[in-house]
Amino acid sequence: MHDMKWIRDNAEAFDAGLKKRGAAPLSAELIALDAESRALTTEIQDLQSKGNAIAKSIPEVKKAGGDIAAIMEEGKAIKELIAQKTGAVEASQQALSDRLATIPNLPADDVPEGEDESGNVEIRKWGTPKSFDFTPKQHDEIGTALGLMNFDTAAKMSGARFVILSGALSRLERALANFMLDHQTLEYGYTEVTPPVLVKANALYGTGQLPKFEEDLFKTTGEHYLIPTSEVSLTNIVADSIIPTEKLPMRLTAYTPCFRSEAGSAGRDTRGMIRQHQFTKVEMVSITKPEESEAEHERMTESAEKVLQKLGLPHRTVVLCTGDMGFGAKKTYDIEVWLPGQDTYREISSCSNCGDFQARRLKARYRAEGDKNTTFVHTLNGSGLAVGRTMVAIIENYQQADGTVKVPDVLVPYMGGLTVIGGK
Repeated sequence: MHDMKWIRDNAEAFDAGLKKRGAAPLSAELIALDAESRALTTEIQDLQSKGNAIAKSIPEVKKAGGDIAAIMEEGKAIKELIAQKTGAVEASQQALSDRLATIPNLPADDVPEGEDESGNVEIRKWGTPKSFDFTPKQHDEIGTALGLMNFDTAAKMSGARFVILSGALSRLERALANFMLDHQTLEYGYTEVTPPVLVKANALYGTGQLPKFEEDLFKTTGEHYLIPTSEVSLTNIVADSIIPTEKLPMRLTAYTPCFRSEAGSAGRDTRGMIRQHQFTKVEMVSITKPEESEAEHERMTESAEKVLQKLGLPHRTVVLCTGDMGFGAKKTYDIEVWLPGQDTYREISSCSNCGDFQARRLKARYRAEGDKNTTFVHTLNGSGLAVGRTMVAIIENYQQADGTVKVPDVLVPYMGGLTVIGGK
């Protein structure tokens, strides 16, 4: 959510930021809605003052033996007018709020401009893709041949974009989650949380999924939605609160199932585990003071990169351009892992600094020691990592000529000593 006062004072900068994101200028429309609301509020205040003056005059008129009927009638008319204008100002404020809720965050000054992913800029690369003495296969072909990855049976019970994992691959998913959580909690100081995976609309509004992206969500027959990411649950922990300064930065992590309808992805990644309706992910969320969020963004991205480095998976990090960033982000780093079966890099983590955009929607603030005023916190989120996509990367990068998959050394203890998936 944007600060209306800032928009009034910085209309040109606001429109320039929207232009970078490929959006039309909106400051004039928003300022007009705001002016209407403010004018109605002023009218109500003036009427209230007039009504108070009339009420105070009644005893004096009575005492003087005057006729108070006309005065009381005037007071009644003012009350009715106040009620009408109160309804009008509420409608005007709601119209402004609804409009603001659909406007994306403005990009940071150092975000590259571009229309789509072709405008993203690579900033670093780690590892060298392995050379195979055979033609590497894609993960779904390997997993299906091992008898440990079943898409057909999953489709019978749930439809497309689902999978059943079994045996060593099912254990690999659990091992990866435990390994990632240990990394985030023991090495980077994140606090592990087990949050709800069903949330109400206000929680999704707070993090920016609603109202704009409702078609991407799964909704129950009641008042709940399935979370598309535990960013929603974790960030909402600080909603409607004033956080003590000494508790910042807050660093939270969670391993949860996630659910996405993939409404805008028809025809994309229809094979395999890259884009599923249900998947698991280890999420990172940080809540910081404004002046600390940029450094926290770099730290969060480093944490996600280190997971891939420990697993020995080649990857690169790119900064997303203005046309490819998410709705709530002011700056995003995508980490892309090398997939030899596809002969390309694919996204495995997005780490975003949302500034105070989500905090304003959530009413999440902090008060510095000795300060009477409160300040909106900054919120950040990142995948640390998407477990399914990490499995895909391991299967493809560690595949062997006989169809088996070597277990990365760092995961062997989490796999009960198993070093190879498949074979005897």
